[in-house]
Amino acid sequence: MTAVTGNLADPAFWQLAPADRLREFARLRALDGPAYFRERPASLRGPERGHWALVRHADVTEASRLPKVFASAPGVTTPEPARWVRALFGDSMVNLDGADHARLRKIVSRAFTPRLLAEAERDIHKVAARIVDDMLDRRPDEFVAAVSSRLPLEVICNMMGIPEEYRAEIADRVNHASENIGVERGLATRLRMPGRGLRALARMQRMVAGIGRERRRHPTDDLISALVCANVDGQALGARQLGAFFSLLMVAGVETTRNAITHGLTLLTDFPDQRELLLSDFERYADGAVDEMIRHSTPIIQFRRTVTAEHTLGGHTFRPGDKVVLYYASANRDEAVFPDPDAFDITRSPNPHLGFGGGGPHFCLGAHLAKVEMKALFHELLTRPVGLRAVGLPDLAGSNFDNRVRSLRFAFSCPGERRP
Repeated sequence: MTAVTGNLADPAFWQLAPADRLREFARLRALDGPAYFRERPASLRGPERGHWALVRHADVTEASRLPKVFASAPGVTTPEPARWVRALFGDSMVNLDGADHARLRKIVSRAFTPRLLAEAERDIHKVAARIVDDMLDRRPDEFVAAVSSRLPLEVICNMMGIPEEYRAEIADRVNHASENIGVERGLATRLRMPGRGLRALARMQRMVAGIGRERRRHPTDDLISALVCANVDGQALGARQLGAFFSLLMVAGVETTRNAITHGLTLLTDFPDQRELLLSDFERYADGAVDEMIRHSTPIIQFRRTVTAEHTLGGHTFRPGDKVVLYYASANRDEAVFPDPDAFDITRSPNPHLGFGGGGPHFCLGAHLAKVEMKALFHELLTRPVGLRAVGLPDLAGSNFDNRVRSLRFAFSCPGERRP
């Protein structure tokens, strides 16, 4: 066991300034092998718990591509979902392995037809333009609520076929369900918030299950219809599976993209030379800028794995039952892969970041759409308002799970106005 001074399992670590956390990750990457961190027990009488931290790019990638050794079940989050929660809400695709995961991913993948994806891409550009129109008209000063959270939510709701009258409630439920994931809370809040979050999740899943029942009777040209109606293999999603997939989509497709967009504005503000380069030829540099925003911000900080067979990796031999955490936030700053890793460089090439996972069967299904969303929105934001910029630092949630931004103040001028 390697001794360390910074405890990644201590909630206080995630309240540190981002630069302090990155320095600790750099120190961990320089060790001879993975470090072990003791976690807070589930109860005073509970057994000792802990995890091995994989912080190097090569180790995270290898573990990601060995799902038979580093399993996602029983859960990828910290703490792992309780059995009764999984029984009530169903297993999310990210928590499944082997044949169960492959069958569910196949159903979902086939539902994303070329026609549906092409329509989604057209919709993304329309929604991005409408959001910026509204921004220019209303002149808000808080970026998350006014801009970055709206695009992915509207795009996914359009793609899924969620009726307009349900969308405000869904947005509210998503916020309640996810606001404290990975965040340290006082005792009273810990006792109160799980119930609030689970109630929000249950209501959201009941809502989408009802839409699914309607689509089985009367299919339309949307993703819910494709998921609940039998495909060529006679397989479709049941009500609980649909609810679990929709909840995953809200986090993986809305929360992560929202955070990447918000961090992207901060980066373009903090690195004005890169902003000017992007503006000099947007189509040439946009793809690289989006990838670098995702690498630099790493919207999902970490996922857990459970070891199922003895395996040596990174100088350590893992044994069945060991808990391992893949720290994408560290892997994306690995000096062995990314020269000058703390710099924001939109021309970085190659850029094999792990912002969508380390490869293998759990690589993010929505990676392409997320990139299209970011590229479309930043095109509108950088070519229409004047002097768009972040004001001050983002209000970070201090989560050990995702690089969540609660709010970010921003400023801009409309065309023809003097810059603020």
